[in-house]
Amino acid sequence: MSLPLDLSGNLAQLLPIAALLPLTAILMVLQRNPYQTLVLRGILGAIATLLYALLGAADVALTEALVGTLLSTTLYAIALRSSMVFRLALPEGDVLDSKRRALLEPWLQQAFLRLEVIDAPRGGSLHGRCHGQLGGDGELLIRSGRLLEQLLSLDGALAWRQAGGTIARLSPMGPAGAEAGAQPGAQLGVQP
Repeated sequence: MSLPLDLSGNLAQLLPIAALLPLTAILMVLQRNPYQTLVLRGILGAIATLLYALLGAADVALTEALVGTLLSTTLYAIALRSSMVFRLALPEGDVLDSKRRALLEPWLQQAFLRLEVIDAPRGGSLHGRCHGQLGGDGELLIRSGRLLEQLLSLDGALAWRQAGGTIARLSPMGPAGAEAGAQPGAQLGVQP
């Protein structure tokens, strides 16, 4: 069995491996795609495990491999899969036609989101259950201003508008909370 590397005589061998740690960490932080971040997190843990093993800290290397790489990457993958969803509410009884679905899915994929269609209960509250609503005439109302800005910056927004659809912000109160005598868009739940 070989002896662990020491810092005095084997610095030239350890330095390139050690330099990969901050490089991988910087790439991970700058990454926009959450799935690529997941892969980089696994690589970061594997590099740290290798470095600990080379330095003779087998217990720390094993802990890093199991907890830092395997467990945290698995939990992050589960959280990512369950949270990267755009829930779109349709009026009760309506079905998302294939033309609109063909426009929405690639557009949302550009923002790393999956489309999940839910039925809007008649007179019920959707607060917290959906991220947007779709009207019968192609009106897409999005609850979050930040998400609206992100989606408007993507190519799918232009395709949606060219297909005759409109995109607006859904008010926090929603259509049921609009007061009589309010601005014209307020009855639709749209903020001016």
